Amino acid sequence: MTLLTRPNSPLDQVRHEQCVNIAPSRRPIGLQDQAVLRQILADSKYAFVQNKLFDQPEATAIKAIFDDAPTIRKPDTSWYHPAMDGLSGIRGQKHVGSVLLTTKEEQALFIQFNYCRYRTCKLVQKISEKTQIDSSEARELLGWYRKAEKYRDQIASTNLALVLAMAKRTRISEVDFPDLVSEGNMALLRAIDKFDVARGFKFSTYACRAILKAFSRSGVKMSKYRQLFPTDFDPVLEKSNHMELKRIKEEDDCVDDLKRVIRDNGADLSKIEQEVIEHRFAVGSIAQVQDKLAPNPLTLEQVGKIIGLTKERVRQIQNKALEKIRVTLEDEYL
Repeated sequence: MTLLTRPNSPLDQVRHEQCVNIAPSRRPIGLQDQAVLRQILADSKYAFVQNKLFDQPEATAIKAIFDDAPTIRKPDTSWYHPAMDGLSGIRGQKHVGSVLLTTKEEQALFIQFNYCRYRTCKLVQKISEKTQIDSSEARELLGWYRKAEKYRDQIASTNLALVLAMAKRTRISEVDFPDLVSEGNMALLRAIDKFDVARGFKFSTYACRAILKAFSRSGVKMSKYRQLFPTDFDPVLEKSNHMELKRIKEEDDCVDDLKRVIRDNGADLSKIEQEVIEHRFAVGSIAQVQDKLAPNPLTLEQVGKIIGLTKERVRQIQNKALEKIRVTLEDEYL
């Protein structure tokens, strides 16, 4: 497909700049694919990790790398977004759907990923020497590039839990947890691009060090930034205690309601039930009469001695009275 005619609108101009000089064919390549081709051809850092299988003939290499490779399990990353949305509950969470690959599965996956990149780089080198790109070569380049990106995403998805595990173990107060995870994900992608399975190590061994180094660099960068822009103590910027104050106020209101029900006998307690509750919890008429003495709640045994009942009988009366009070309070709220 040749270059488009001179654009008239700004949108046509952007599309024109994204086009690649492709030879005409019966199946023209769309503008979106041309933009991807332009990105591939302009990426000077796109590389692969060499493996001895790549030196074999194409058919032999494809058979050994893809056809004879073990079945590689794919992870389910549906747990990841809820985990990032609710960071408070992420500690101790079991990541359902995450996959732990065996050594052979991991080696096969990385060799497949790097072989796709190897073929992409070879085609880029071949196409860059031409003034006009053949449409079949352009489609082949797009195919190998998208396969490489698919394998890269699969490796990253398989190791997402590794980033979260490293982030939870790191004690860097200067960096927020979401920013730490984001930095770890970028380090994970860089580790995928540079990992060499031929050395015989597990990817997690290599990636953990890369992720922790990224966390350290992020912490140092944020520390330097705070040194350049120091701030004095400002109570307004401190963590709010609104929820704590709200909880205390609600508890005080509940206590006031309970005292009111006992004082007015709103739960229709019998005389013996009133006496047990007042002695056990130092409320009602007992607290009003002895307010200056600051009465303390009595035990079941002490209450039994006062009213002449056994400890077990006092407990039964207490439970029955509390049930009446609870029902009364629930009815009021409803």
